[in-house]
Amino acid sequence: MSDTIPTQLLALHSCTDRFGVAVQQSLGSPRVAVFDDGRSLSNSLIERVDSLLPRSRWDRIRGIAVATGPGGFTGTRLTVVMARTLAQQLDCPLLGVSSFALMAQRMPCRHQPFWITQVLPRRGVVAGRYSVAGDTVTEIEVPHLLEEGRVVTPALAAELDVEADVVSLMAQLQHSLERRDRLPWQEVLPIYPTSPVGPV
Repeated sequence: MSDTIPTQLLALHSCTDRFGVAVQQSLGSPRVAVFDDGRSLSNSLIERVDSLLPRSRWDRIRGIAVATGPGGFTGTRLTVVMARTLAQQLDCPLLGVSSFALMAQRMPCRHQPFWITQVLPRRGVVAGRYSVAGDTVTEIEVPHLLEEGRVVTPALAAELDVEADVVSLMAQLQHSLERRDRLPWQEVLPIYPTSPVGPV
């Protein structure tokens, strides 16, 4: 491929009822769009990505990032599967980051490490544990369903901001590529804290 043709980076976030897409060309600033698709994402996923990055240019993708959950079963699974499939077919790096780890960067806590929690009606509390030092977030415990009655402290309630988090996801992808991190698609799996269904 000619060096004059800009390559593309793609970031996807579908861990809430809103679907976030970010596209970064080798030249220029990232373009971001957030769609209120809810449960209809299964019918609109490819169309939404195509609206920012036409399918005719998908062969120019040189890196992909995806939020791995926790989130809705269908939306998260479909988006992770799409990201894995593209990364495999294009032989490009794939970065997976939990939605809670993305939140942690913008949720400074005086006490380190700290928990991020989210109450799921009739299911319980999902929690992940993090430490933040400058721009570096360390996920100490991947988000999981807490045992009934368990209390974790210090804890912050999950704060959803898909637009901010998909931009952060893109930035993390860029940094990982600059560091030449090993980002195999096989290691990126969705997080289902409450689902009995196994990984992809």
